[in-house]
Amino acid sequence: MDQKLKVGILGATGMVGQRFIALLENHPWFEVVTVAASPRSAGKTYEEAVGDRWKMDTPMPEGVKKLTVLNVNDVEHVASTVDFVFSAVDMSKEEIKVIEEKYAKTETPVVSNNSAHRWTPDVPMVVPEINAAHFDVIPDQKKRLGTTRGFIAVKPNCSIQSYAPCLAAWEEFGPKELVVTTYQAISGAGKTFKDWPEMEGNIIPFIGGEEEKSEQEPLRVLGKVENGQIVKAELPKITCQCVRVPVLNGHTAAVFINFEKKPTKEQLIEKLVNFKGFPQEADLPSAPKQFIQYLEEDNRPQVTLDVDYESGMGVSIGRLREDTMYDYKFIGLSHNTVRGAAGGAVLCAEALTAKGYIAKK
Repeated sequence: MDQKLKVGILGATGMVGQRFIALLENHPWFEVVTVAASPRSAGKTYEEAVGDRWKMDTPMPEGVKKLTVLNVNDVEHVASTVDFVFSAVDMSKEEIKVIEEKYAKTETPVVSNNSAHRWTPDVPMVVPEINAAHFDVIPDQKKRLGTTRGFIAVKPNCSIQSYAPCLAAWEEFGPKELVVTTYQAISGAGKTFKDWPEMEGNIIPFIGGEEEKSEQEPLRVLGKVENGQIVKAELPKITCQCVRVPVLNGHTAAVFINFEKKPTKEQLIEKLVNFKGFPQEADLPSAPKQFIQYLEEDNRPQVTLDVDYESGMGVSIGRLREDTMYDYKFIGLSHNTVRGAAGGAVLCAEALTAKGYIAKK
């Protein structure tokens, strides 16, 4: 790419916004030129606006420290400075729907980490290895919005990343029923242990709205584009419980699964480790070389050992074995703020760029 695309981050001061900032430092295609946040942060430098709330392990990149934070509600002005935006705004779902459409209507593509548009029929919700073909719905969305280059694309919930890729890898065997329990890190709530000391040594068996997302969003990812909208898959049927656990980064899933056709364990592992999609074929900058790794050890995957596999962009699977009531059971692990949030959105933007949907204004 001759010239880097100019990127804005909406909601730049929050945890996911910070993760975008960290991941995009020295990105070969994208350069963060604009940071936008709530009116209370507007007018300050990014460094001043974040203050002592920088939550990343790596230092704040020098290139963003002195950027003046713009008011995210000043849509026309923010949009005029960039080629496209990442959205990680902290607003109500209705407010997010409105503001993301406003940005799209300025002819600015929006790649969103938020859930507001995940069920808008003509908005693609994409894990690029699984359903990059869903970007084909964008021309229909543009017709609805009245735009020529502006649109919205989203990534799915962080909780599904540790098991939904397996369903795509095992598609030919017909996954039909899943019982899932997710054990979700506190960064999924935008927190650290400093912010949330009561989580130390604690488990909370409820995360608002998460179980429905974990049961339904994989079906949309596995669905098809029909008549200008995404139609979700009928199978597999999924039931899920979501538990908050005292871990900083990394969502783990314990999964029981039934298939239409009974595969062998060896067949299942072979499909996992050889599964790849558009990001690998196009050699996208953030794409993991191997999307899914299978770990043979009985005590893996573990958060401390495996959450950063492929720089947090890969998925780790282990303990695949036959079950007494279901066909098989296994454990999955993914990094919730990298693959599950900002990193997944960056990979979506790379795929959209490679496919020609995002370009310089």
